[in-house]
Amino acid sequence: MDRRTLLKAGLATTAGGILVPTAGALTAPAAAAPKVTKVLARDIDVPWGIAFLPGGNALVSERDTGRILRVKKDGGFRPVGRVPGVVSNSSSGGEGGLLALALHPNFRRNNWLYAYMSTRNDNRVVRMKYVNGRLGDPKVVLRGIPKATHHNGGGLAFSPSGHLFVATGDAENSSAAQNRKSLAGKILRMTPRGEVPSGNPFGNYTWSYGHRNPEQITFDPRGRLWSSEFGEKDKDELNRIVRGGNYGWPYVEGKDGSGGYRDPLAQWDTDQCSPSGIAILGGRAWLGALRGECVYSVRISGPNRGRKARYFTGDHGRIRSVAAAPDNTLWITTSNRDGRTTPGPNDDKILRVRLG
Repeated sequence: MDRRTLLKAGLATTAGGILVPTAGALTAPAAAAPKVTKVLARDIDVPWGIAFLPGGNALVSERDTGRILRVKKDGGFRPVGRVPGVVSNSSSGGEGGLLALALHPNFRRNNWLYAYMSTRNDNRVVRMKYVNGRLGDPKVVLRGIPKATHHNGGGLAFSPSGHLFVATGDAENSSAAQNRKSLAGKILRMTPRGEVPSGNPFGNYTWSYGHRNPEQITFDPRGRLWSSEFGEKDKDELNRIVRGGNYGWPYVEGKDGSGGYRDPLAQWDTDQCSPSGIAILGGRAWLGALRGECVYSVRISGPNRGRKARYFTGDHGRIRSVAAAPDNTLWITTSNRDGRTTPGPNDDKILRVRLG
């Protein structure tokens, strides 16, 4: 579309080709932008993982404290427990701690809550009972995921078939990402008990490899797996994850065309994005951008597949997690107390966003 057509539609483009709502688009019904409708919680400490309970409330992890909070769908929260053994290295600018949460697909029956956590020696996946508003003792599902100051990954998602997928970073060892026997720099696939299931491409936990630091993952309504991924100095990525796929790190960042690696659906210059959280809603992937201090949307299908738009730029500081709620809203968390910036007026909170 030319500029006149874009402006008529209530959109403009940046130099990088990203579609951004114009001032008029904020009030035009045909191009209504997502809107923050409520601050659900504030004055919390680096909220990271979000897992929605039956009924629409959610459990939310605090990265640095190891606490889990129960956040009400209409606002307000209370702590329900602290996961023992969590070690955060945020005082040295690190990224470890209590990261993603996920509920077992049969949570109503078995009450299993899963968490990705950093300990003194490794990253690991644990599960614990959540019954009557209280946490039980954690039991290890998978230990020995390499840990470093940076690039700890941290994503969890259950597939429609009931397998648990885990996103791990390269733990600052880029060669590990191409080693299919290493747990680092991978998307892993396992049973809910932590066993290697049949159908994995290499006979171990590895489902895909060549990842630098995929912090969060999610499935779309068609059962496709998607991941956000931090680049180093060139490109950040939105990837569709496929069985056995090699996503190129450390040999390539972003698209390499016919080079033999899996290309991302969308990419950004690293000073524009740093994508962490990811959710799928309304035919778009929604990504929280830390360095970009915004939320990006990307069309994942149809004639506009791959088209990007940006929202809330600078309004709330660093955006960490994005999750699709049962009522078809988004919950987004800020990350202004993560040691990368001075919180100021943008302290950490959880926001509910309604799509236009």
